[in-house]
Order: sequence, then structure tokens, then C-alpha cells
Amino acid sequence: MATIATIVGARPQFIKAAVVSREIGNIRGLDEILIHTGQHYDETMSKVFFDEFEMAAPDFNLEIGSAGHGAQTGRMLEAIEAVFIECKPDLTLIYGDTNSTLAGALAAVKLHIPLAHVEAGLRSFNRNMPEEVNRVVADCVADLLFVPTTTAADNLLREGVDPTKIHAVGDVMYDAALQFGERSSSKQSVADVLGLKSRDYVLATIHRAENTDHADRLNAIFGGLSDISAELPVVLPLHPRTRKVLVDSGLETQLPASLIRIEPVSYQAMVELEREARLIVTDSGGIQKEAYFHRTRCVTLRNETEWPELIALGCNHLLPPRDRQAVVSGIRHALAAVDDWSPDATLFGGGQASRRIVEVLEHRLLAP
Repeated sequence: MATIATIVGARPQFIKAAVVSREIGNIRGLDEILIHTGQHYDETMSKVFFDEFEMAAPDFNLEIGSAGHGAQTGRMLEAIEAVFIECKPDLTLIYGDTNSTLAGALAAVKLHIPLAHVEAGLRSFNRNMPEEVNRVVADCVADLLFVPTTTAADNLLREGVDPTKIHAVGDVMYDAALQFGERSSSKQSVADVLGLKSRDYVLATIHRAENTDHADRLNAIFGGLSDISAELPVVLPLHPRTRKVLVDSGLETQLPASLIRIEPVSYQAMVELEREARLIVTDSGGIQKEAYFHRTRCVTLRNETEWPELIALGCNHLLPPRDRQAVVSGIRHALAAVDDWSPDATLFGGGQASRRIVEVLEHRLLAP
């Protein structure tokens, strides 16, 4: 029996782990312990996803919570290391680019535990982004690098990574979209509750520090969204951190009712909102892909993206939020664009990423 320690801590990681953990459970001889750092601890950002994906409760909930990057990562590293010493896993599995990813990677390599990184090789080439630093460090110390696209593999090869470490598997988020995205909701959809018609609203999500922690960008984004909402309703599921920034800055009271702020929603509810939106405006890496999966045009409010494939296809528009008018003009341009792009079924692995990952893990851990 070989034991895999899976580290999760944030909403996107719960989604990714759900499909991979299901595949791990199908392999005799593989055992998994699930370690939740508590990075996302709010029920709407954590427990709801475990329930929705029918995931077992974490074996360890470290309950680290919010803090500055150094303090949060340090606390996670200390707590994960203690779990590793107690459980002695044969391999550590990390996802994405959060502080939980970084802490899991450092704890594993310090204790000489083999490390596998899912969603390896992504690069925005902006080291000012904490996520970029996290993913680069994780890739540098990992033994197995599971890349979602050929672009990600090429990034690693240019950095001099040993090609035998790189495994082109596809994107587990696409697996999740296929496995969970088509489930019918037993409740009225969020759009119906809000009285919104299909393809007659904009869906927005804002949470990245590069936008929320800089007053000029924050004002440009929410000023622009406010102006757009006068023309077309804008639905904004508010990340708890973004809500706090808006309240603390006094900006929240200046936002119009047509900019509809709601609590974070479940995965299925988010899929329904994404699928029925006329346009998605986001700074999230994962939602850029989900927009593509559900054939909804997207605007990314950042200076760069780790998913250049979507820009090249023409379904995603990169829009640096320099000022309010730039945001408004960019969104209007995307709303007027003709959807002449066609989804590429092979771009993200065809829905087989989780199976391919577990095949590699099985060979690594159980082969005679």
C-alpha cells in the first residue's frame, strides 16, 4: 500500500482534487490522505464544494485561515510538516499556485518526500504576482510535473527542466466540467432568482491582489463595471476578501444596484451563471478556462495571463485595467464581438487528465 498526501486549501483546488481523488480511489494499493490547509475557510468557499463533489471530509483540517503571505505560508508549512512526520506519505500531490501549493511543496521537499504538481508549467512571466512565484518554486522542486497544455510543457523545457519529469495529461478542470458541469440543479438557478434572462447579463469575478490591493486598479475596475451595469446587468459573486476591501475603502456604498453583488456560489450554480452569461469579466485563471469550456466569451482584467491559448483563439480578451474608461471600452468591445471561434476538444486533454495523472502515480508508486 502506498499513501498519497493531497494538499488543498482554495476553491479551485477542491474542484481539481475531486476528479483526481475519485480516480485514486479506483486503484487498489493506493491510499490518500487529504490535508485542507484552511486557506479558504468560509463555508461558501470551502464546505459547500466538499458537499457538492461528494468528497470525504479532509483527514486533516489545519484551519490556518487568512494572514499575510509570509505568515500564512509559514504556518501552513509548520502544520503540514507535522502531518507528514506523523503519516509518512510516499508522495505529496499539490495543485495550482496558491500559498497552500507552496507550503505543501516546501514541506515535501524538506522531508525528502517525492512531489507531484498538477497544473505545472503555467507562466504569466510576472514575478510580481504571488501566484507566479508559487508556481515557479513548486515546479522547480517537483519530481512529477503534470502539464495541462503543450504551452505549459514548452515553458518548462525552456527553463531546462528534465523532460522525463514532464507529463502532458491535459487539464483536470476540463474533467470536472464534463463530470459535474452537466448535473441539473434541483433548485432554481441564481439567474432565475435574480430575474435575469439568458445571455442578457455580464458575470464578473474579482479577487486577485494585483487588482484589489491597488486603489487605482480597484477604482478603475469597479467604476467600469458600474458604468457597464447601466447598460446590462452585472452579477458579481463577491469573494470575502474583495468584499472587505470594498467596505474598507468606502467604495462599496458607491456601487449601483445594477451591479448585483451576491455571496459566493457553489460550483454548479457558478457553471449555470457562466453558461448563461453574455460575457464573463474576471481576473481568475480558472474562470478564464471555464468560460471557454462553456462557450462564453471572456474579458480578463489583468496585464497578462497564464492561458495565452485562449487569447490566440479569440475567445478571451486581455484588458489591463488602467483606468475606468479603458475598462468600459474593453468590455463594450467584447460585448460587440462576433463569436467566430470554435472550441478545440483536444486543447485541454479531452477530459482524460485525471485518469492519466493517476496512471503515472500508480506506475511510480506501485510498479514492481
